[in-house]
Amino acid sequence: MMRSTALDPAVLRPGARHPLPLLYRLFRAPARRLLERVFDLAVEGLEHLPATGPYIVAANHHNYLDGVVLGAVVSEPIRFIVMPRVWRATPLHPLFHRHVGSIPINLERPDPGALRRALGALAAGRVVGIFPEGPFSVRGRLERGLPGVALLALRSGAPVIPAGITGTYEALAERWGHIPRRSALRVRFGPPRRFLPDGAHRRRTARQSVTQRIMDDIAALLS
Repeated sequence: MMRSTALDPAVLRPGARHPLPLLYRLFRAPARRLLERVFDLAVEGLEHLPATGPYIVAANHHNYLDGVVLGAVVSEPIRFIVMPRVWRATPLHPLFHRHVGSIPINLERPDPGALRRALGALAAGRVVGIFPEGPFSVRGRLERGLPGVALLALRSGAPVIPAGITGTYEALAERWGHIPRRSALRVRFGPPRRFLPDGAHRRRTARQSVTQRIMDDIAALLS
């Protein structure tokens, strides 16, 4: 199994706090109050989040509410890696995603451009959010992780913070118009892990091992 290591200071530039995009400033606090009052949002493990980036938040994924929850509770703005149908969900979504710094990715073939943008964000001290399952889970359970999260972790050396989110599937399952029903939401963050950025990303077995370690960390937070 791939061993963890301390973050190499030569790989990443220590982050300072970054200014929040306008939409973050306008809507994050109201969104968190709404989630707490209407959906009984509970958050555990915030002490595991570094004060600043760079770091990677890796979470399970049911629907768009997962990104809303993470964006509302993480102090630093998150640059989410998003798939095409999320990037183009409505005519306004591409403008929104560019404003908040989302990173589009093509899931149908290798996308080195998306990897470069994510690595660039981490090198600049940013926080990158990734849902290792790729597409939404349609069965309400944790699916197999894709190797992109391991590649990002191994190439960057950035700490990976696992996050387990519950309640978002129940809130939107079979809902018309994507309007959530009241459902208790919870997000739990686990301790960070760092993986050795030594060229191991070129080995499939290393990527598989790191992916499984991260998915196991997420699964433990959902239990």
